[in-house]
Amino acid sequence: MKDFKFKINGIDYSVHIANVEGNIAEVEVNGTPYKVEIDKELKQTKTPKLVRPDTVPVTDSHPAVAKTASPGSATSGAIKSPLPGVILEVLVRPGDAVKVGQRLIVLEAMKMENNIDSDKEGKVVEIRVNKGDSVLEGEVLIIIG
Repeated sequence: MKDFKFKINGIDYSVHIANVEGNIAEVEVNGTPYKVEIDKELKQTKTPKLVRPDTVPVTDSHPAVAKTASPGSATSGAIKSPLPGVILEVLVRPGDAVKVGQRLIVLEAMKMENNIDSDKEGKVVEIRVNKGDSVLEGEVLIIIG
């Protein structure tokens, strides 16, 4: 726990406090163990413990999908790339009817596959990417009318 060095009447003492529970302290003075009773109980201060959640955020969740849509009215049907990457698959064609949450594109970004889902209902008006295309973050991939 803690080590101390004392000099009392010219004699050196090396004291190691091993444990304190309640009002009993286990100490070692120059290698000899002792149990010492303290007149009042000491409260140990505990080091705060960092607790992190065990769950990992899922990229397929609907709140993440909402980031792919543009808030402007001129491009209100635009589905944008949330990350820079490469298009692995385009799962819809122009004229297809899509529903909220339907998978549209599979995008590889940072060696991981990311599913781009629709956040609105409608018809696919235009597909601006093809399989194998490299895209940047925010680039329009599909327009839904």
